[in-house]
Amino acid sequence: MEKQRNNAQITLDTVVCAKELAIVLGLTTRRIQQLVQDGIFEPVQKGKYSLTKSIERYIGLITKEATEPDRQRETAEIEIKKAKAIVAVMEAQELQGKMHRSEDVAAMTEDLIYTMRGVLMALPGRLAVDVTDVSLTSEAANIIRKEVYKVMGELANYKYDPKKYEERVRERQNWGMMNGREGDDE
Repeated sequence: MEKQRNNAQITLDTVVCAKELAIVLGLTTRRIQQLVQDGIFEPVQKGKYSLTKSIERYIGLITKEATEPDRQRETAEIEIKKAKAIVAVMEAQELQGKMHRSEDVAAMTEDLIYTMRGVLMALPGRLAVDVTDVSLTSEAANIIRKEVYKVMGELANYKYDPKKYEERVRERQNWGMMNGREGDDE
């Protein structure tokens, strides 16, 4: 066991053993050994440590550990702000008609498909009388071909209508009511 120091003054050069360092820092001897392994404390001799340097390094360690949650919180807040900014940009692009949500595109495509389905389903009824009036199959084929080309022409002439997408967006987001009120204020 270490002998007690009577009237010993602590100086910048004071050297202590691991047990004494543990007592001063309020740690266990095992924790001191772990900190030595981690490179926080450096022995000046075998089993002996500079008291002032060890305290300085330990304060640096606990200060770093104390600020780490703050850094994590700040990083998380920055990530949240970035995400909110991205969402705001996307919403602005959506309102400007520069970007569309997949569900809006799917709904508009579905509308187009149902329109084309209706036109195609009506085709046999429209052609039945015309085709039965002709005697040659080649004439019937020409009549059917012309009608099919008309349907294909309608499909080819289908154009993107930003107003329809805007209506869907406003309807989805219940902005139609807000838009009406904005017009009343102007």
